Amino acid sequence: MAATGNPYSPLELAGRNVHIWSIRTEAPDAVNAAYEAVLSPDERARAARFQSSQLVHAFILSRGALRILLSRYLGVHPASVQFKYGSNGKPRIAAQTSLEFNVSHSGGLTLLAFTHDCSVGIDVEQIRSLPDLQDIAQRFFCVEESTELAKLVDPLQRERAFFLCWTRKEAYIKAVGLGLSARLDRFRVNLDPSEPARFVRLPSPGTEAWTLTNLSFDPAYAAALAYRDEPRRVTASQILNPADLLA
Repeated sequence: MAATGNPYSPLELAGRNVHIWSIRTEAPDAVNAAYEAVLSPDERARAARFQSSQLVHAFILSRGALRILLSRYLGVHPASVQFKYGSNGKPRIAAQTSLEFNVSHSGGLTLLAFTHDCSVGIDVEQIRSLPDLQDIAQRFFCVEESTELAKLVDPLQRERAFFLCWTRKEAYIKAVGLGLSARLDRFRVNLDPSEPARFVRLPSPGTEAWTLTNLSFDPAYAAALAYRDEPRRVTASQILNPADLLA
């Protein structure tokens, strides 16, 4: 039987607002156990298939945080939230609701985005050294992006620009629910670290408005938010520990 009641305080998300939550994916065993308790049996089985304990805990804490936050927005118990999946695997809430969400995690950090009546995608990547960075850009980015990246002389600036470009593209791909098979070179974003994030060219230009926003939580990460609408009000939490959501 599904759990009933909601042990957590409610959250209000009204109108054209976007809430961004930032949560660490490291926690004591007792907190890990509390998060695992709200997962479904198939989610626990999925966690168990990861090869390292670090990845197991990251999945449990990310998925548990999603359930806890959804429970606070929907007014239900975390364990009772049910998901359905699109053709490319993008999860949505199975119950009838206008609430949309997306999740991304990398290098010990999870970002979660929530809004109403709007397709949304979020992506985060821990910035790290990649010896074949330019080769990856030439393979996956559009020509203009890889050319712009190659013009950056400072290696650290080029490194950050690469991950800014990557997360901006992935945020859009996740918002439209295209999955891993989507081609990143079919549209263009800007990547200069000194400029606000924006779409330069979309794959199917039309009347739909799209917004791309840079997210700054920690200088060690690059992150972006994309959604199908004119600019909305975005509110972001500070980086939280998993125990903070249980308080």
